[in-house]
Amino acid sequence: MTLSKALLLAFPLSILGSLGAASLATTIQLNVLPLGGTGVGCPEALTAYETRRPPAPGGYATDGMIQLAAIATNISVTQLTDFSAVWTGTLKPEYTNCKATAGMSTVDGEAYTSHSYLRVQMIDGQARVILDMTGMRDANNFTTTLMEQTMREGNPRWTWGGTD
Repeated sequence: MTLSKALLLAFPLSILGSLGAASLATTIQLNVLPLGGTGVGCPEALTAYETRRPPAPGGYATDGMIQLAAIATNISVTQLTDFSAVWTGTLKPEYTNCKATAGMSTVDGEAYTSHSYLRVQMIDGQARVILDMTGMRDANNFTTTLMEQTMREGNPRWTWGGTD
């Protein structure tokens, strides 16, 4: 095999390897809605990602994360139940005066008009991410549940799921 042929075959595999599971993620855009409409000192939007896990007998699970470290530091879980989690962090200096909320506006570029189960509040120098499964149903009409919550690379991460 020639070097050029080997490189041509290796190139698609290297792209696939570098994209990995992230290429399968759904991108969620959260639009920031400032209090009073001014938006001074607020980010324009926040981004989150979710990836469905491979099907498992009897249920499904979705892994997610939000890029909160882009606007806040010292992030930790401050509230946790079977149905919801709240992560709170200190807004970075450029966003300290932001008073706004954010909710899901697009998923993979398509308008999202359903219940925003992922929300953000920015007020009093704090950012709060709220992941709330309240009212979310699975295929058997059970409430979806929060299965795991963690932090990685300064960003909140979660797994939620239900029965199929």
